Amino acid sequence: MTSFRNMQTTALTALLAPLAIAVALTVLASTAFAQVRIKDIVDVEGVRDNQLIGYGVAVGLNGTGDSINGSPFTEQSLVGMLERLGVNIRNETLRTQNVAAVMVTATLPAFARQGTRIDAVVSSLGDADSLLGGQLLVTPLLGADGEVYAVAQGAVSIGGFEFEGEAQQIVQGVPTSGRIASGAIVEREIPYDMAERGSIRLALRNPDFTTARRVSTAINNFIGSRVAVPSDPATINVSIPPGHRDGTIGLVTDIEQLTVEPDTIARVVVDERTGVIVIGENVRVSTVAVAQGNLTVRITETPQVSQPGPLAEGETEVVPRTEIEVDDGGDRQLGILSEGVSLQDLVQGLNSLGVGPRDMISILQSIKASGALQAELEIM
Repeated sequence: MTSFRNMQTTALTALLAPLAIAVALTVLASTAFAQVRIKDIVDVEGVRDNQLIGYGVAVGLNGTGDSINGSPFTEQSLVGMLERLGVNIRNETLRTQNVAAVMVTATLPAFARQGTRIDAVVSSLGDADSLLGGQLLVTPLLGADGEVYAVAQGAVSIGGFEFEGEAQQIVQGVPTSGRIASGAIVEREIPYDMAERGSIRLALRNPDFTTARRVSTAINNFIGSRVAVPSDPATINVSIPPGHRDGTIGLVTDIEQLTVEPDTIARVVVDERTGVIVIGENVRVSTVAVAQGNLTVRITETPQVSQPGPLAEGETEVVPRTEIEVDDGGDRQLGILSEGVSLQDLVQGLNSLGVGPRDMISILQSIKASGALQAELEIM
């Protein structure tokens, strides 16, 4: 008898074990999903990119460049460039179409050192048809302070094309914009000595009081002292504790790997142009009844031809035949959304009415106007 009971217990354990593992994995997955790294929700003050811009000339185009008469700045740039190279054509008439004036942009990464290569984006400024085969000449790239931080030059690579004939034209992508991979060389560094700082500031990408407090609490628990203090919903001031290993850089590395659960406000984002609706997890709806119906009138014209019989007098005539159908949405039912329904209940309730994204936008706006939508409604 004991052996039989042991066999039953063993069998029951074998059956329940996979279920227990599945439940445990579900709990762990949900917990891991809620926790995010501090690195993914904050920016460190001073660690930022800088935008660069410059004006240049692309040459070598196969007759697809700017028309000199239609782009006077291209002519001036070409004349000035050739004069610097010892060629005087100021009083000559230019007819080339292999040159295009372009704007060059680039992003200077944080802590980029002199000699580092970065990508450059080239865009046509005049009436050029395509930059295919173009070669960008030396172009200084300036920062917001007017100083030159990089110099760009190289072959322009584009991702589009344009072909045309007498009766048809095919254009794919944007042939008047291209990219030069590693085409700019950094000439000036932006000084920022982070290692010598006695404190750092963390900026939340989505400002929130609760999230700022949770981030500071996680940092203080890790360090063991109150070194992190939130000054506002978007900023956490962190003091570098004396004697911390690896100093500021080591502290930032440790902080980035800590995990917190960010808090978000209840928000519904609606893009009326595309019909996209994004509903946050914390959105709740008070008790409300929703009905949706549209008046649809469909008119169909099916004219028929009537003609006289053989050897009969008469003329062939077109007899109009019109069919009108009216759908007033009478088969739509009134749906009731209970108080405090969740995101899933809200979506299921609206879907049960058979409404599409466009109609759902109007319903959400009406629910908000009635005061039943306990969330912020943002119309883009």
